[in-house]
Amino acid sequence: MYGVKRWLEGASANMSMLVWLDYSEHERRKMLDVIDLFREGETVDELGLGAIRDAFADMLFPGTSTIMTRARYFLLVPWTYARLERKRTSSNDIEHKAQEAEAKLIYAIEASEDSDGNIGKRAGAKLKRFASSVYWQGLSVWGIRTFPGSQAQYHRSLDRHYEAIRGQSGRQNERDVEHDDVVLPNWHGGLIEPPDDFPGGCSLRLRREDAAYLRDRILLSPGCAGSLLVELVRHGKREDETSFIWEHPLCRTLREPLASRIEHGRNFSEVMHGAALLYNLMLAEQQQREDRVSEYRRRVGEWIELVGARRAGLNRWRREAFWECVSAKNPRISGHTRAFVETWWDLALTERLETIVNSGSARALVTQRERHLKKELARIDNARALELWNGASGSSQLDYRWGITQRLLGDIFEGLEARDA
Repeated sequence: MYGVKRWLEGASANMSMLVWLDYSEHERRKMLDVIDLFREGETVDELGLGAIRDAFADMLFPGTSTIMTRARYFLLVPWTYARLERKRTSSNDIEHKAQEAEAKLIYAIEASEDSDGNIGKRAGAKLKRFASSVYWQGLSVWGIRTFPGSQAQYHRSLDRHYEAIRGQSGRQNERDVEHDDVVLPNWHGGLIEPPDDFPGGCSLRLRREDAAYLRDRILLSPGCAGSLLVELVRHGKREDETSFIWEHPLCRTLREPLASRIEHGRNFSEVMHGAALLYNLMLAEQQQREDRVSEYRRRVGEWIELVGARRAGLNRWRREAFWECVSAKNPRISGHTRAFVETWWDLALTERLETIVNSGSARALVTQRERHLKKELARIDNARALELWNGASGSSQLDYRWGITQRLLGDIFEGLEARDA
């Protein structure tokens, strides 16, 4: 069963890229039963649109990630590491000690008055990916982590960091005027202090001072400059009824270049959603699941109505400007991806939409795209791989991390209104 366990770990990490190992049919069926417990979310990238999706998400909401849960982890992680640094935890011990500390936080959070979004609640100390890993990049973007490297590089650097601090202390009276030998901290110099009972008592609710600190980090960090995230923090109001950022009242007042970025993102999200729905419909048809076929035909119908209602605006959409916008953030979009997107746009915006669900050209385009990406692991026309499909694979419309951004901002706004100082 060790091989089964390793296989499942890989499956849960990336459900779209699986390889069958040579197990007995009984073991294979057991694995399929377990896989059915996993639900593929909107982040699954079946048609290879992730590079474009992430370019817009990073432009609009820098420092966020779909696997983040709550804003206070932006403080819990640096507090944990800063505490270990004060104890001069060595490079050899820091990874183990940090994971040990984070595991204890899981139980402290679960016992608190606000534990919703507790990372590792089920796995506990056996957690494979701790909050520090999830938030590491965002901590840099928001200007809370000043160490410039990866988490592994940070761990390896600590012994040298302590030695440099000791050397600096011994040279304080001899330091030259330019301060070339000043040792830079690994964390923002103004990092707010944790509560007195940290890490013993730990909630995911922000104190007012915590929220003010995170607000200021977003507003002042160069990594967030010019983003929609900054404008939303300045706006200072929760808008929980909006499923997509372009529905937010603030977007009606934004100036360039944000207004154009949001419009490009909206158009891409809405038009390409049809390709994802058609992909899932084709899988449902091959499974001969009439309930799923009916569901996806209904959803394709809703997409047709949406695109039809926005036809005039979409026909005015300047594709060259769209690609310039994307390339400015990620210049490595492949030619094959661009060709797929352009061809789908032509089909969606020039053909009669009501016929696209049965269009041989549209179906061939989706089939060829999946085969190009996954080769022999493609599900279309592959009964064995099709068994892994649980009925919804990347079928949600792209929101560019707006869902998690709402949660993070909600935490900050609620914290700013808290009575505790």
